[in-house]
Amino acid sequence: MAESGKGASSDKDKIQNLIAARKSLKLSLEKSKSLGLALGKAGPRLDEINQRLPSLEASVRPIRADKDALVAVGGHINRAVGPAAAVLKVFDAVHGLEKSLLSDPRNDLPGYLSVLKRLEEALKFLGENCGLAIQWLEDIVEYLEDNSVADEKYLSNLKKSLRDLQNDDERSRLDGGLLDAALDKLEGEFRRLLVDHSVPLEMSSSSAGEQAAAIAPSQLPVAVIQKLQAILGRLIANNRLEKCISIYVEVRSSNVRSSLQALDLDYLEISIAEFNDVQSIEGYIAQWGKHLEFAVKHLFEAEYKLCNDVFERIGLDVWMGCFAKIAAQAGILAFLQFGKTVSESKNDPIKLLKLLDIFASLNKLRLDFNRLFGGAACAEIQNLTRDLIKSVVDGAAEIFWELLVQVELQRKIPPPPDGGVPRPVSFVTEYCNKLLGNDYKPILTHVLHIHRSWKHQKFQDKLLIKEMLSIIKAIELNLETWMKAYEDNTLSNFFAMNNHYHLYKHLKGTQLGEILGDSWLREHEQYKDYYAAIFLRDSWGKLPSHLSREGLILFSGGRATARDLVKKRLKTFNEAFDEMYNKQSNWVVPDRDLREKTSQLIVQSVVPVYRSYMQNYGPLVEQEGSSSSKYAKYSVQALEQMLSSLFLPKPGRYGSFKVSRRASDKFDNGVASLHRTASAIV
Repeated sequence: MAESGKGASSDKDKIQNLIAARKSLKLSLEKSKSLGLALGKAGPRLDEINQRLPSLEASVRPIRADKDALVAVGGHINRAVGPAAAVLKVFDAVHGLEKSLLSDPRNDLPGYLSVLKRLEEALKFLGENCGLAIQWLEDIVEYLEDNSVADEKYLSNLKKSLRDLQNDDERSRLDGGLLDAALDKLEGEFRRLLVDHSVPLEMSSSSAGEQAAAIAPSQLPVAVIQKLQAILGRLIANNRLEKCISIYVEVRSSNVRSSLQALDLDYLEISIAEFNDVQSIEGYIAQWGKHLEFAVKHLFEAEYKLCNDVFERIGLDVWMGCFAKIAAQAGILAFLQFGKTVSESKNDPIKLLKLLDIFASLNKLRLDFNRLFGGAACAEIQNLTRDLIKSVVDGAAEIFWELLVQVELQRKIPPPPDGGVPRPVSFVTEYCNKLLGNDYKPILTHVLHIHRSWKHQKFQDKLLIKEMLSIIKAIELNLETWMKAYEDNTLSNFFAMNNHYHLYKHLKGTQLGEILGDSWLREHEQYKDYYAAIFLRDSWGKLPSHLSREGLILFSGGRATARDLVKKRLKTFNEAFDEMYNKQSNWVVPDRDLREKTSQLIVQSVVPVYRSYMQNYGPLVEQEGSSSSKYAKYSVQALEQMLSSLFLPKPGRYGSFKVSRRASDKFDNGVASLHRTASAIV
């Protein structure tokens, strides 16, 4: 029993031990689990600590650094902080100017310019001192690096930042682009002031020549010029002069062009291919002289003075260059090119007059051209002007010295069938008078003098007179040749009467007439009377002889015989009259006075005889009723009216002044027909 109890007690102890072991094991597992969780949470913290260790190491490195190095670093830092702090202070001041500089300059231009100048001074300070501050900071970095006082990574980043600051592009952006923005606003204000005060002249084409002397373009107000100069000062200080000049030239040249547009200057663009001869554009040439004078003396003169006023402080070369650009862009080159186009057109007698007009206009403006366009900046204008003058002088001299040749060539053409004054005669006499008149002779003399001086030859006035006399002599020879060319002597005498009178009347009282002399003029007047008398004698003077009264006195042969004689003689008279009238009805007396006088002489020669004859013997044929009109064909009034209407000029008259292509190699296209050009001589 005792043994069995002992065995039971032993089993119970084993069970309790197992239970205790289980609890202990469970407790250990729970502790291990808790420890695992704690270890899991500690991992990130260890990583964080590991990451912070370098910075902590860098922080405590100065503690580990050499004591002398740590003491010296303080001095280095103090020396660098002063310049750096000053730079930062100025930098802050720059940003303080931003609001003022981004405002509109027109509200307070002086204040705006003052603020801009402060910005320039601040940026100048930054430019001069940033380098010093950076140098001191570089010294600190170098010291820290040499003495291992700071972290290498930190030092590397710091060195990179300092290198970036040393870059010019980076330093130029210290103001954040504020300076460029302010300068752009000033340029805008410069343009606005010019545009607002640049007003084109109100001018019409018709009044350009009449009112030009009384017109002066309004200058910019003094206050505006002072503002422009103040703006220029700041822009020039910032290397923006070229932009200012560009704006100024653009605005002012546009203003001049607007003033010129009222003058209808489209003709300046005409090319040689667009006109046949000078006469077709001679109206434009007359306008050209007036318009050029107006443009030079008023528009370009004003721009010249204004350029000087605005840019005078900068220098002569600058404002002269500015003016040259305005003149070129505004249209002076177009004026000169038009003159060159005229000078290059085909040679024509009227072209000589127009070339002299062009030369007179240029010579009148010679002093103005030399003063306004005499600078080196106006080289293009000078060259084109010289080319134009040379072309005008050469062309005028060429045409003048060829006139005699062209007149002589006309000798080969047949005379006019109407017995009138050939176009070459009427044109050349008026043309020579024009050239020797007060308007053209001084100009022509000047041109010929210049032309011969270029050839190192002397020119004397007598050369001009001699050439004119040679031309008139050639005309006289032409007339003699043409008189002999007529088969009808009556027409030849009629032609001579017309032309001798033309020379007398159209040269009397003229410069050319004075040169030829009174005796020469009287000679041609006498020739006129002589040929007029022969013409009347050999033509109309023969008609009265057909109305003979022989055999009609007292009706000696009886009434019937008398009637037959009257009828026969009236028939003969009518036939002779009709033949002569029909032939001469196509003849012309261009001069009104000569025509009326000639008609009067014819009437006086024929009508009184006819009237008397019809009064005495007309009733003999009138008694025959209807057949009477066969003999009494004309009433006295009808006859007188018919004779008085003779020799009237008719349109489309014969006569031209064309140049043979063989006359001169210089006349490439020949002188144009003078029936087109003669109307221009007034």
